[in-house]
Parts: sequence; structure tokens; C-alpha cells
Amino acid sequence: MGMIFRLVELLLVLVPLAGAIYAAVRGISAVSRRQGETRTEPVVEPIRRDGPKSQAAQWRTITRVLDEHSRTDSRWLDYELDAAKLLDFPVMTDMRDPSTVAFHRAKLRADLLRPAKAEDLLDDPAAARHYLDAVEAYVTAFNAAETEAVRRRRGDFSREEQQRVARAQSLLRVASDRGATPQEREHAYDLACGELDGLIVLPDRTRGALERGIAGELDD
Repeated sequence: MGMIFRLVELLLVLVPLAGAIYAAVRGISAVSRRQGETRTEPVVEPIRRDGPKSQAAQWRTITRVLDEHSRTDSRWLDYELDAAKLLDFPVMTDMRDPSTVAFHRAKLRADLLRPAKAEDLLDDPAAARHYLDAVEAYVTAFNAAETEAVRRRRGDFSREEQQRVARAQSLLRVASDRGATPQEREHAYDLACGELDGLIVLPDRTRGALERGIAGELDD
């Protein structure tokens, strides 16, 4: 009897253990099978449920930055096409000033990276990131240069130089005045250039706009 009880006790211990071992073996087999399936199945990029939403957000960001680029260009154009305003804030064209150099460099980079249309950046995340960063740097640099120009105005010039700039400013107003005769406009422009010689270099677009305006009147 004692031997039978010992056998029963042994079975009570071995049966649950065997079940646990069997379950463990089946679990390991299942894991191995899944790993094998993972290795043999081709890798497929899962479809993102938020794909359209993300693309829409990206589109809004790109178009917003393009608009900001255009607005900053327009702010600079206000100086380029208004010689009198430009002479109020000569630092904006002073390429000896670090803030001005930084602004013009940032503008050049943003212009070079600007896409022909917003769609061009939708499928090129790297290009989009470079462009967004470039516009941010451009806007920041322009704001810094303009702030510095407003702060300093003509303060870097001596009293005599400031008087020359003021005379040039008045002369350029005459050169831009459609009510003046063509000869008066041309003469005023020549005198203004003489006053600014050695002080301020007008941007090419500023000079070109003035000269085209005067030439247009003279051709009438």
C-alpha cells in the first residue's frame, strides 16, 4: 500500500509538470513558426491611416511658407523701388554691415531653394525641410537687418554726409516725379548720383527703376 501511495503522489507531481512542459514546447514552436513566417514574408510598408491628413497639413505648411517668402520679398521691394525710403535707412544696402550681409545671403539661399510650385515639395521631404529652414532664416535675417537700419538710420554719417544724403533724397523725389519735365528728372537723377557717390550704393533694381522711368518719359 505504501508503494502505491508513493506512486500516486509521484503521478500527482509529474502530470502537472508534464502539462507545463508540453505547453511550453507548444509555445516555443508557435514563436519559432511566427519568426519563420516573418522572415519569409516580404516587408510591406503599412498604410498610414492619417496619410491624407498629414499630406494636407504638409500642404498648408508649404503654402504658408511660400506666402511668407513672398511677403518678405515685398517688404524688401518697398526699399528697392523707393529710393527716398532707402536713403532713410541706408544700412539696408550697406554690405559692410554684418546684419545686411546675413540678410542678403539668407535671401539668396531661400530664392535658390524656392520651388516652382508647392506640389514639387510634397513628395520630397528633405527638399521641403531645407526650403522651410531657408525661409525661416531669411525672414529672421530681414527682420534683424531692418531693426538695425531703423535704429541707426543715418547716424553712421557725419553732419556733412547727412546733408549730402538729404539733398540726394530730395533730388531723387524730383527724378521720380512724373509732373517734372524729362530734362528736370534726368538732371535731378545725375545730381543725386553725384551726392551719393562714395556714401551709398543704390541697388541695381533701384537705379534701373529710376532710369527706366526717366527714359520712358524721354521717349515720349
